[in-house]
Amino acid sequence: MTPNRVLLTGTAAGIGAAVLLPLDEPGLGWSLTAALVFALLRKVRPAWAVLSVALFAVGAFVAAEWLFVLCAIAGCAAGSLAIAGGRTARGMVFGAGAVPIATVRAVPWLAKGVKERGAPPMTRPILATAALLLVFVPLLAGADAAFANLLGSVVPDESSGQPIVLFLAVGLGTIGACYLLVSQPNLDGTAVLPRTVARRDWVLPVGALVLLFATFVGVQISTLFAGDEHVITTADLTYADYARTGFWQLLAVTVLTLGVIAVVARLAHLDSPTDRRWLRGLLGALSVLTLVIVASALTRMWLYQQAYGFTVLRVLVSACELWLGLVYLLVLAAGVRLQAGWLARAVVGTGFAALVGLAAINPDRFIAERNIDRWQETGKIDVWYLSTLSDDAVPALASLPSDLRACALKFRRVGSDDWREWNLGRQHARTSLADLELGPCGR
Repeated sequence: MTPNRVLLTGTAAGIGAAVLLPLDEPGLGWSLTAALVFALLRKVRPAWAVLSVALFAVGAFVAAEWLFVLCAIAGCAAGSLAIAGGRTARGMVFGAGAVPIATVRAVPWLAKGVKERGAPPMTRPILATAALLLVFVPLLAGADAAFANLLGSVVPDESSGQPIVLFLAVGLGTIGACYLLVSQPNLDGTAVLPRTVARRDWVLPVGALVLLFATFVGVQISTLFAGDEHVITTADLTYADYARTGFWQLLAVTVLTLGVIAVVARLAHLDSPTDRRWLRGLLGALSVLTLVIVASALTRMWLYQQAYGFTVLRVLVSACELWLGLVYLLVLAAGVRLQAGWLARAVVGTGFAALVGLAAINPDRFIAERNIDRWQETGKIDVWYLSTLSDDAVPALASLPSDLRACALKFRRVGSDDWREWNLGRQHARTSLADLELGPCGR
């Protein structure tokens, strides 16, 4: 890829972002911009590129901004991995942030290359065209409202400065990606940590941990999954005590145990078949017992939500715990043959896929529906909290009785979207509100 071609590619990507990308809120333009950048670069790793576009596409279907922020960050990381690659844990970490870092080195590299080879033949006419448009487009837009409206439906509001920011950010990022494709850095490294821990040094602590977990599961087996019956029959035990206090400790156990397994699997001797059998047996047992604890934590959180209502934080931490359970299954699969070269990529890839899966259930609408179901069973509902959910929840809230519905949707306003900002969640919300007549709030 020559410097002139890199310059043209970055320019095209920047122009595409300036036209397509709705910076203010989730919308269709995010996934279109990502797809355009990958199409211009071409030589990318397809699996990561597809994941990146899927993460940005969440903005076209889900209106919850908190979820889209998470997906956009993950989409940028997946996009960087599509360019830089990475196989090991080290390579995945550096690969996820490689493009922004490479941009700093790419600019002087590009300037030097263009200077040596000369600017592309179309540089002067393109610059002259851009200069003329910058002068005459605002003048004509100010002279006629109809022309200004037509222009606004095609390009973003130039007075906000967003097109310039988007052009520079995406254009320079694309140039950084091109630099990585040309230089192909080795992000995984060549250094291999020596296996310095003999079997006698790790068997006792890991065995003690397995025994501790087995004892905990054995003692608690009647309460881990007892649910309502255990809470009802135990004196001075509330759902909050059972679920909230237990969940966070079990979540900490899940994360810390994963670290223990990673360290032992990486440093333990594998010199003999006996070493490998002990490693498989103890780490496998530890993983299986931790999976039981994961299931217990999820059960506790589900009961807590059934009793006190569903919230964004509770759904999000439950999704994280589910993903950690999947990670333990991957660890078990890697431990069967003691080959984990693929594990780092699988963990990161399933993490990105879990975000897409979370978006697929439409969490804000899911939360609203579950809380309405709980209200129908118990008569308890937090209308104020439901009113703070995103536009995704509006169709569910519209099914409430008129007095509760008026309180939940009293201040709800859903503006119109242009084609860049189109979002299915907001479209459904507008449709639901158009058919409603909101009376006075009964609370």
